[in-house]
Formats: sequence, structure tokens, C-alpha cells
Amino acid sequence: MANVTAQDVKELRDMTGCGMMDCKRALVEADGNRDEAVKILREKGLAKAAKKAGRIAAEGVVKTKVNGDNGVIVEINCETDFCAKSDKFLEVVEVIADTILANDVTDVEALNKVTAVGTNMTVSEYFTDKIATIGENMNIRRFTKLNGTLVSYMHDGGRIGTLLKIATDKPDNAEVLACGKNVALQITAMNAQYVDKDSVPADVIANEKEVQQKLVEQEGKPANVAEKIVEGRLRKFYEEVCLLDQKYFKDDTMSIAKYIESVAKEQGASIKVDSFIRYERGEGIEKKEENFADEVASMIK
Repeated sequence: MANVTAQDVKELRDMTGCGMMDCKRALVEADGNRDEAVKILREKGLAKAAKKAGRIAAEGVVKTKVNGDNGVIVEINCETDFCAKSDKFLEVVEVIADTILANDVTDVEALNKVTAVGTNMTVSEYFTDKIATIGENMNIRRFTKLNGTLVSYMHDGGRIGTLLKIATDKPDNAEVLACGKNVALQITAMNAQYVDKDSVPADVIANEKEVQQKLVEQEGKPANVAEKIVEGRLRKFYEEVCLLDQKYFKDDTMSIAKYIESVAKEQGASIKVDSFIRYERGEGIEKKEENFADEVASMIK
């Protein structure tokens, strides 16, 4: 067997972008022959997957799934809208959602180490295999698990998803669950960021107040009315970002808090919003803008 050095492994890794252990194993199997090792990695789909890993994956799906008292919301990205709608990609999304529900994991790093449901591969190995098969870079961007009385909603084929947890003494009541569904729709449509005023971090409030104070100063408002103007704008801020303060999208004569209160009264139930998670596909990911002429020129160099 050839003596495989750390430098050999590094050079193969630089060539292929594959993991160090994968490179070492390939070199050992190839008896130190670097070209043969590259071939071995390609045959295993590893080099192909690594090559695609540099591409920006900003498309994909936000998936919500509830199984009894357990639920998950997960964002899985790919490169193109065409891929995001394909059966093969959606199968991957389903497997990952089921795997998260089946395991006690709280982050992607831990998830990558467990066995993907229905396979004998780790999630990391499963993803590498699917990247090579499907032909696009893909990644599990984030996920959150909740447990309790849960309601989920997906909008526009998984462009936006919401997972809502409610606290109620009538978790099987159809009207209570319908109320939860409407609240989940509200979160999805109106982009609520916090449950109520008490949920807004102090630094967020301080920053918003400072912004509004400076705006009032620039507007030349007299000092005796400036404070009231700032207070009014803060109330408007809460109405925009706090779920319970938002106007109910189906009846803007009442707030979400009043809507929930009305359903609770009708059903003789206790209903409170405990927490929620809202994901929008690709938010915060900077998509790469390609110049078509430059792209063609680069292809013929």
C-alpha cells in the first residue's frame, strides 16, 4: 500500500472540494494514484457534489409537518425553481422532515449525523447522493421543532410556511383548531414577527424609538408634541409587527387578540398563542446575478 501523506490528501481535497476523510479513503483505495482517486470520488458522486456546492441555492421549499403533538418547519434550498417543483426534490424534503420528527436533533449539524428515514445512510451521505443524482446544489438551511397543540400552513407551494403553537384546554375542538388555522394564515400573510408587545426585545423597541425621534426632529415638530407623535408611531409599529395587535385580515374591525377572544368565548375555551415560526424561502440569501454575455465568454475561454 502506498504511503498517503497529509499533503496528498490536501492536494486532492483542493482539486475536488471533497472532505478530507473521503479524499484519504480514495487515495488509499487508489494506492496513492491521484487521478485514480479523483475517478473513485466521481464514481461515488462525491466530487460531482462538491463541484456543485459552490453554486448559490436560493430556491427550494419551506415544509411544515405535524405528527400528533410534534411538528417541524424546515427550509431546504436548491438552485432552480424547476428543481424545487420536481418529484425527486420533494421526496428529499419529505424524507428530511420525517427524519427531523423521528430524531432528537436541534440543529443541522446534529441532523447530518443521524440516519435518514428509509435509508441506511446518514443525512449528510443521503444529501451528497441526491445532489449527484438530481444535479443541483442543495442544502438544509434551517429547521425548528415545536411540540404541543400545533397548526401549520404552507403558502404558494412552500414559498412561505408557518408553524403555530397554541395553548388551549380544548385541543380537539374543531372551531378552536379552525381559529388556529386562521391565525397561522394571518402570520403568513401579514409577516408578524412577535406574539405581542411583551415579546419585542428591548433593543428593538429602543432602536425604533430612536429612529422615530430623529424623524420627528427632522420634521421640525415642536417639543411639546414630539413625544406624543413618537408614542403614536410606536403604537403603529406594534400593530405592524406584533401578531395580537395586527388587524384580523378577514375582519379589519377587530385585532387578532379580539378575534381569538371571540372564538374562545363562543366555544367556552381558553385559547392563547404560545409561539410561532415563520420561514420565507430564500430570505436573506443573496442571489448571484449573472451577466449572460460574460457567462458565454467564460464558457469559450
